[in-house]
Amino acid sequence: MRNKSLLLFAAATVALAGCGRSDNDTANDANVAMSDNMATGDNMAMGNDMAASTAAPTTAQPFVNAAAASDRFEIESSRLVVASGQSAGTKKFAQNMIDAHTASTAKLKSTVSGMSPALTPDDTLNPEQQQLLDGLKGKTAAELDSAYAAAQVTAHQKTLDTLNAYASGGDNETLKSFATGMVPTVTAHLNMAKNLK
Repeated sequence: MRNKSLLLFAAATVALAGCGRSDNDTANDANVAMSDNMATGDNMAMGNDMAASTAAPTTAQPFVNAAAASDRFEIESSRLVVASGQSAGTKKFAQNMIDAHTASTAKLKSTVSGMSPALTPDDTLNPEQQQLLDGLKGKTAAELDSAYAAAQVTAHQKTLDTLNAYASGGDNETLKSFATGMVPTVTAHLNMAKNLK
């Protein structure tokens, strides 16, 4: 059950991180992140238990659910940082994630509308996402920034792995194209997340 939850978290995070963002927006965000000289936060213990390798979903409904839950996690966790974080660079990244994942939710819904059989995204957070979000809620200022940065690296890497897996072995051609289209943006978001401090 835990492996399935981790898999759903990864797929959702990947899909949501990149939706609705153009390559130019992503490149601009990467340049901003690089110019802010943000330090990496990928070794935070909070996200380490989520780093275990799991099999990615290759069927449509679980993939769509994972993508929807990922978007929700990204939006909710990023709102915490915008409201209570300390670093201007981290707050800017978090706002970018809110915008990107709101757009990706719309893109996901548009992609699945009219599919047969019908697919309805379920954005219910899996237990790991909920635990991570709850842990972020208990932190403030610089501590929140650091924990958020670590969570973003873990989440985006899992999402990237899931997108690549679905793009190569998924059961729905439209969703495979969706996953393939998300890879460059999620890769850019992962690289930006690694530079957060």
